[in-house]
Amino acid sequence: MATRSKLAVILHADVVGSTALVQKDERLAHDRIQDVFRRLAEIISVYGGETHELRGDALLAGFNRASDAVSAALKFQGDNAAHNANRDDEILPMVRVGLALGEVVIADDTLTGPDVVLAQRLEQLAAPGGVCASQAVFQSTPRRLPFDYDDLGEHNVKGFTEPVRVYSVELRQGEEAPEPEPESPGSSVDAAIATRSNRRTLAAVVVVLIAIGSGFVWWQQLRPEFEPAAVERVAFPLPDRPSIAVLPFDNLSDDPQQEYLSDGLTNDIITDLSKFNDVFVIASNSSFSYKDKPVKVQQVAEELGVRYVLEGSFQMVGQRLRINAQLIDATTGHHLWAERYDRNASDFFVIQESILQTIVASLASQVDAAEVKRVLSKSTENLKAYDYYQRGNEAFRQWTRESNNQALELIEKAIELDPDYARAYSALTWIHANNSSGRYSWGENPDRSMGLVLEVARKAVELAPEDYYTHWALGFAHVVHGDFDRAEAGYQRAFALNPNDDLLLATMVELLIKLGRAEQAIAQMKLAMRINPRHPDWYFWDLGWAQYTAGHYEEALANLNKMSNPPNGVRRVRAAVLVRLGRAEEAREVMSKFIETDIDMTLDEMETFAWKDREGLNRWIADLRVAGLPENRSSLAPDIATKNELAQ
Repeated sequence: MATRSKLAVILHADVVGSTALVQKDERLAHDRIQDVFRRLAEIISVYGGETHELRGDALLAGFNRASDAVSAALKFQGDNAAHNANRDDEILPMVRVGLALGEVVIADDTLTGPDVVLAQRLEQLAAPGGVCASQAVFQSTPRRLPFDYDDLGEHNVKGFTEPVRVYSVELRQGEEAPEPEPESPGSSVDAAIATRSNRRTLAAVVVVLIAIGSGFVWWQQLRPEFEPAAVERVAFPLPDRPSIAVLPFDNLSDDPQQEYLSDGLTNDIITDLSKFNDVFVIASNSSFSYKDKPVKVQQVAEELGVRYVLEGSFQMVGQRLRINAQLIDATTGHHLWAERYDRNASDFFVIQESILQTIVASLASQVDAAEVKRVLSKSTENLKAYDYYQRGNEAFRQWTRESNNQALELIEKAIELDPDYARAYSALTWIHANNSSGRYSWGENPDRSMGLVLEVARKAVELAPEDYYTHWALGFAHVVHGDFDRAEAGYQRAFALNPNDDLLLATMVELLIKLGRAEQAIAQMKLAMRINPRHPDWYFWDLGWAQYTAGHYEEALANLNKMSNPPNGVRRVRAAVLVRLGRAEEAREVMSKFIETDIDMTLDEMETFAWKDREGLNRWIADLRVAGLPENRSSLAPDIATKNELAQ
């Protein structure tokens, strides 16, 4: 079919809560949804529009005039409300509609163009049974018509660099939708419905009926909605289990301070999904590299090496919470599932659990009910406590003395609101570790913080013994105290509960090196890097360190050289690697730069390191002796010794 362009008003509609309807009564829901689209397609035709696509639970149509599109949308919503009011069960399909105006390309009987996407985004902002329109539609509709527009302000919508002004539209109180321009005197809407349904509309409806009758899941699309990802371009081999990337949910709230809540929702979904052994989940660090960027799901799938992509939006309006989510198979171009939630803010955790359960049902139905129940167990149901917890994590990630103490205040407020908040106690473990004498001594009383590291970690495990995060925190607390047997037990328990958290895998590498299991450390770090292709720079540091310990010196140097802005501590590993490669002069140059910054580090200091594999530690010390690390403080060069005295 020839391709052509035209100016059109685009209508995009979908059924709200379709998944829940199907779960209540699959056959009846299918029939009702089928009937909804039949009636909507007929009304579109009556008002001079043309249905171009029926895709599962969504419909796309075009009109020549804005007034016809608005009239058709409001006429249908009124009729559908009346249909639902006459039913005495809970299978009541409600539709939301988005309207946009712009130039479209018509090819193969479908519409494409930026404003087609905009209509879909506007539909996602509409309330169940409601209609949202763009500013162009609002400006193109005559004011004489009985439409009331409510300016919802500007919204940042996915795929558009500039904010979009959005209007909700409804019939003026006591008014009815204008009838279409009659073809002949006396013709009514009902008569027109009987006479003007064209072949294309009927054919589109029949397509959906055939799909349902052939045993397809009702939302399965008959053809890709977009060009699928190319398997030959995928950066990593697709895993032999379902693989998914969860993109950061777009924060559509007017308050930018809600950003941490939308990010928290994304992180929680990633964390919960990663607990399933049968699902391969890309880490949040890689997923968040796409934050606030217009990106196609094909690109995400190809760059991260996954089959499925979840994307969505988050909006808090007063005490109302609106969340949209859709799950896409990027390798086929099909939407597997889409849902809109419009609830009280107090339902935040219920919505989060519903999203996760639906994904699991789509991707990993083999996971048994007991495993699902374990994964879905929440650490708190207190939204205010959760709010403080997320803000505390945000502060902690800034990694400064000031932000660490700010995180301490916020996490303690979370615990004050919910004394049984296990995740908050786990967070305190890392915060007190930074404040302790065993790490950075950032706190006012480092020795007291040292004791609290173990105390709060044990409290977390006591409150949530089945949460991998609490065992991870306890394992880390034992590392701080140099108790490696207990540290390994904590990490292994965490790993058994969640083998897919890249940060858990990566932070355990240091423990494995100190235990003398360098080859295992290498394999574990490489797995962490696969789960998180956009991993932090320090992953190269620990991988290079493990490779040096295992005797893979060329590989170690190559990975250490990949760091864009390596901290001073990397030089201790790099110097030792250069010694093993016979490049002692370069090693001494590297060590000289290390000493200039780290004025307290000597070979005697390293002898006191808590290290179970003493042979491995002694080998490292011997290499650093060749590289020029001083034996003790008295052997420091005069200028370095002076710096040392000044620092004291």
